Amino acid sequence: MTRSFTHVPVMLAEVVDLFAPVPDGTVVDATVGGGGHSEALLESKPGLLVVGLDRDAAAVAAARDRLERYGRRVRIHHARFDRLREIAAEDAATPLSGVLFDLGVSSHQLDEAERGFAFRHDGPVDMRMDQSQQFSAAALLNEAAAEEIARVLGDGGETRWARRIAAAIVRGRPISTTGQLAELVRAAIPAAARRTGGHPATRTFQALRIAVNEELTILPGAIDDAIAALKPRGRCVVLSYHSGEDRIVKDRFTAAATGGCTCPVGLPCGCGATPTVRLLNRGARKPTAEEIAGNHRAESARLRAVERLEVA
Repeated sequence: MTRSFTHVPVMLAEVVDLFAPVPDGTVVDATVGGGGHSEALLESKPGLLVVGLDRDAAAVAAARDRLERYGRRVRIHHARFDRLREIAAEDAATPLSGVLFDLGVSSHQLDEAERGFAFRHDGPVDMRMDQSQQFSAAALLNEAAAEEIARVLGDGGETRWARRIAAAIVRGRPISTTGQLAELVRAAIPAAARRTGGHPATRTFQALRIAVNEELTILPGAIDDAIAALKPRGRCVVLSYHSGEDRIVKDRFTAAATGGCTCPVGLPCGCGATPTVRLLNRGARKPTAEEIAGNHRAESARLRAVERLEVA
């Protein structure tokens, strides 16, 4: 299993550069995947320890295998990132020197037909990152009302055709394979709309995956927890691949950088807000054209980062 887990770390050089100035100590890799980012951080900075988290058991096994040579500098846990503060408090010297989130789905998950994340290879409609979880995409598609499915699709980015697709899904039940789902979606969208952009089922698959794994639900609290756990000059770095993810990251970083200030823009703060971080770049950084050419899955990546301030 561990040998087949492949995931090319996105914006690796940028991530390593962002963590270069942090004080020695523990970095939590909250989505350790195959361990690529963690390996680079351990190599670049001997004073760092890594606590890695991942909800995918295959990723946990792969990361342990890849990072085994670092011995006590690494500990890997099978856990969702919303348990970050709990695990860090038990397993690391806190506060933390850094936290890294690499959100979204891995290449391994997309390429394994039996995981059901993609329609390129026909397989069961699953989409669970943690396969010990009971709720799957099949349960959502075959049991939820059309209104609920349409809401899920809209929340995940398929806003224009969500109701039409949801109705087609209900009519097409039972749905058991990714190929069947992709064809239902394709047929539900008007022919003229299918002629532009990528595969018409892409947004539907993305929205279902996000809902099944509660990705947007758990993210805001996890970002807040990560910031709260940092020591001064510690950094939180987030790679996102979906506009909904990026909006949440931007919102939570902005709230921390302003202290939640409610004063009019351009006027001195009079509400007593205390910033806890500083933004490390204006807006989101994007991968280079060279990286995208070598790894097309990096194209949608957006990187944001903050540094913890000294707070009295």
